[in-house]
Amino acid sequence: MDDKPRRPVATPSYSVAQSAPHQILVCKACKHTGSSCEPGFALLKKLRTAIAAAGLSDDFEVSGTACLAGCVPDHGGPCVVGWRANSKATWLFGDIDPAQPIDDLVEFARLYAALDDGWMAGRDCPPRLCDNTLARIPAAMIVTRKGAIQ
Repeated sequence: MDDKPRRPVATPSYSVAQSAPHQILVCKACKHTGSSCEPGFALLKKLRTAIAAAGLSDDFEVSGTACLAGCVPDHGGPCVVGWRANSKATWLFGDIDPAQPIDDLVEFARLYAALDDGWMAGRDCPPRLCDNTLARIPAAMIVTRKGAIQ
């Protein structure tokens, strides 16, 4: 028998299908409590409405996902939100309070959609997001023996 610790299987699945050119991901499951994240569900609903009102629904799908592992345990509800798209940098913002205005999130969506590669300096983000940046991850470049695939 193998005595090595086994990697836990994510439940629910962390795989999220993308049906629009860009995707905004909002945590809806909490690794700290092992249950659903009510603030995440509230933010998800609010952000879907705001993206639609801003006329960005054709460019963005707003999806809930398993824990993005960027929140502070027992912090009372601030959320983690991520932006991703094919061939673009991925952005992750933390400590997003669903009770606060989300105009900065919508503005970031506009900026992100306009960039070919999704890359910008943190100082170019809407002001309230500058201090909440958890990660800016370069777009993945998959390389095979036959060459790069993007």
